[in-house]
Amino acid sequence: MNQETTTKPAESEQVNKAGGSWRLKLWRTDVMGVTDGTRAAEPGDILGPVWKFFTIMALLQLWTTAGLMASIVASAISPAISQDLLHVKSEIVKKESHPVLFRQKREWIWNSLYVEEEKPAPIPYKIGQLNSSRQVEVKKFKIEGEGANSIFTVDHKGDLFISKSLDREEKKLYRLTARMYDGNNKLVEDSGDFVVHVTDINDNRPVFPRMYNSCIMERSTIGTEVINVRATDADDPTTANGELRYSLTQDGDISAFEIDSISGMISCKINTLDREAKSQYVVVVKAQDMRGMDSGSTCTTSVTINVTDINDNIASFTRPTFELQVAEDHKLNQQIGSLTLEDRDEPQNKKPIFTVQKENSQMFFVELNNNSDGNLMLKQALDYETNNRYTFIVQVQENLQNLRFPADNEGSAVTSARVNIKVLDVDEPPVFSQPIYSFMVVEEQLVSNIGKITAKDPDRANKSLRYSILDKDCPFTINPITGQLATSRTLDRELEATHMFQVKAQEEPNGLEAFVNVSINVQDVNDNKPELAVDEIFVCENDAAKTVIGTLQATDEDDLPASFSFSLANPSSNFSIKDYGNNAADVLVKQGPFSLDDPRDYSVDVSISDGGRPVQTSVTKLAIKVCRCDARRIPTKCKTVAQKMGVSVHVLIAILLCILTILVIVILFVMKKRYQKDSLANMKNSGEIHEQLVTYDEEGGGEMDTNGYDVSILTSACNDGSLLRHGDHHPHPSLYAMVQKPHHHTQPTACKGDMAAMIEVKKDEADHDRDGFPYDTLHIYGYEGPESIAGSLSSLGSSSTGSNLDYDFLSNWGPRFRTLAELYGVDGPDYYQQY
Repeated sequence: MNQETTTKPAESEQVNKAGGSWRLKLWRTDVMGVTDGTRAAEPGDILGPVWKFFTIMALLQLWTTAGLMASIVASAISPAISQDLLHVKSEIVKKESHPVLFRQKREWIWNSLYVEEEKPAPIPYKIGQLNSSRQVEVKKFKIEGEGANSIFTVDHKGDLFISKSLDREEKKLYRLTARMYDGNNKLVEDSGDFVVHVTDINDNRPVFPRMYNSCIMERSTIGTEVINVRATDADDPTTANGELRYSLTQDGDISAFEIDSISGMISCKINTLDREAKSQYVVVVKAQDMRGMDSGSTCTTSVTINVTDINDNIASFTRPTFELQVAEDHKLNQQIGSLTLEDRDEPQNKKPIFTVQKENSQMFFVELNNNSDGNLMLKQALDYETNNRYTFIVQVQENLQNLRFPADNEGSAVTSARVNIKVLDVDEPPVFSQPIYSFMVVEEQLVSNIGKITAKDPDRANKSLRYSILDKDCPFTINPITGQLATSRTLDRELEATHMFQVKAQEEPNGLEAFVNVSINVQDVNDNKPELAVDEIFVCENDAAKTVIGTLQATDEDDLPASFSFSLANPSSNFSIKDYGNNAADVLVKQGPFSLDDPRDYSVDVSISDGGRPVQTSVTKLAIKVCRCDARRIPTKCKTVAQKMGVSVHVLIAILLCILTILVIVILFVMKKRYQKDSLANMKNSGEIHEQLVTYDEEGGGEMDTNGYDVSILTSACNDGSLLRHGDHHPHPSLYAMVQKPHHHTQPTACKGDMAAMIEVKKDEADHDRDGFPYDTLHIYGYEGPESIAGSLSSLGSSSTGSNLDYDFLSNWGPRFRTLAELYGVDGPDYYQQY
């Protein structure tokens, strides 16, 4: 183990054992280099270790006598015994080399080494020596750890060198480990730890991390702390290099603030700070190391100190008199004018309190606006005809009780102002005598004198007024001259208990108008019959006489207190009713017996009276079921009672209206069908042609097809229509328009006969009749031959005035189209010449 004793950071002592005597080797390192020296060991230098050794021995040899112990301790003081003790110590060291019982003792003798930072090292220089108490002729040293063999090197003598400049602010100490070897590279001394300390020099300037801003209230007391400024110095804070001192320089304003030189706390040194005079101070703080000596490094920073406002000024009117004008119809709680104030304090500290002269405080008041000025408000309605001018005094004050000093403007503030208000005349609408009118009306009666609505013209002209009700469906009327209200029809409280409407009063003839709300409550009268309210009632087969089988109660839609009484409207041989006089009654069995096999249904007619004025009475049929019950009168089986379905009058009316509507629809439908049939009958002026046209629904086969269609009819229509002559034997127009082949390219003429007229009618019916045949002969005939190069052969779209088309191509189609070619004017000889 190393035995070290350090007295100063720049000094170390090493104890060596050589030639049987102790010596003390001293290494002293200062800022200039390393020196060493030796001095002879004094006897007292080893007194402490020897005393500890023999104390341990005394504990191991408890069987020795006290006298022997005293002699050993006394002999330890003499130099001769010191040699023996050293010999004993040597023997113990030898025993310590045992691999199991002891660990090897370290023989390195050094303490910490010191190196000055930032010292140039163009050539490595010596900072100390590694030494051991082991006596070895040839030595070799090795070091390991931080900076070993790069920053720090060691030679064969154990001299430790440094090869570069160090910076304490980067690393202030280096931990190294040393080993010693003999000439055969055999480890003689195991690792020993030592530390190289880097000593500080004043190579860094103080630094303020930022600029500072703070605030202080005006009128603060002396010594009020503002802000603490701190600078940093990278040098060793335990030396003068890192000890800072603070001061205020003349570059800033030092009239109101001072700073503590050690802590850096800035405080106020006056009690007369006034924001209205000066709201900001800028001071410059200097930090200097070396405890503030002139040789120390410095840095500066500026500190901005804002003076915050307090309410130390009284609000003052901007002028002593305010002249205002207001119309007499000015709305209540609305601003008339503004009473402006001047306050040197900031807006948040402008807190005026206004007071209106007592005799006018019921008419006007002042409230603060967003700028903390006063808004003069109207509290009561103005009337030009009553008073057209007001003059009063308004005072202003502020709560300055917490202020230690008088206000800055205490002697100059204007705290009272005169207000002159001129009322302007305007044409005002009528004014009702009440803001809302309420009346009572008895229901089911026509009342002509419910109450009176009154209003007047507030102007000096005092114009006459006319009253009217805005709601056109209102059950009330009003006299337009007097304002008297009356009912226009009877009222029903059960339908509507309260009626609300507006009455308008207008200056005549077409002047200003005003409105008022009217509320009329309908008083109840006893106009509704009581209704039976009872649960299902049953009687058991074995019920004895006077057995209660149910309880009767009643309800009434009227809002009047009712006293219901119950009785039998018709006498019953089986049941009776017992009225208790408390709006309830019981149904009792009068006599039996009862049986489920009895086909009769039991019921009683209950008569109910409500006891009102006038008395209202109702009779209700109450059905009673017959049941088979157990011993606890719980029904197990009951006989079904035929229930009578009651239908109200409203439901009956609705049902009748639905039936009537359906009946009308059916009648209209039948009439329409009959009209259609009559129209078809009127068109049958030629039954023979009509039947063939309607029933013929096949495509014609040409002139050879004469079974389904008589072509002679069309042929006669083409000639003179002789086959269709009427009973009067007079000639009539032909049914088809005659189509003749044009001669010499002249336009042929044709007449529109009965057939063409009939076809036009049928076309119109087919287009508009939804109930007609959806697929009839006329439709097929109209679209016959769409794939033919000749186009359609139908005459439905043909003109009755003739056509300029040439039909000679029909003569080329063969015998089957002979008749058709004749109809369209093809010459017979030309036709037959081809065949």
